[in-house]
Amino acid sequence: MKGHPLSLLKTVDTNPAFSPRESGALPERLITGNSAFKTWALDVAKDDLVHTGVWEATPGETRSIKGETFEFCHILSGVIEIAPDGGKPVIYRAGDSFVMKPGFAGVWKTIETVRKIYVTVG
Repeated sequence: MKGHPLSLLKTVDTNPAFSPRESGALPERLITGNSAFKTWALDVAKDDLVHTGVWEATPGETRSIKGETFEFCHILSGVIEIAPDGGKPVIYRAGDSFVMKPGFAGVWKTIETVRKIYVTVG
């Protein structure tokens, strides 16, 4: 038997010990503030179509455009407000989960530094 049977089961470490990839909002998507992003990529599957990890952002406002990507998020800490184009803003905080479907576009406002688990497909 090749590999370990648990290799198909992965625990999501919400405080990874390795250094994150650090970045910021793309200039064309930045609305206010100077959000700093940290991404701890944990796993990639299905020919690079499915990604999982932990992501963190400091306060600020950016345009969120999903394109063809489906994203599931679970908020670990912090507070955000998401305002879909043409829709009412929704506040999410620690313990909340949500999905942004392909075609989603709107404003992502980080009110308090946020950390989330993400799963993207696409």
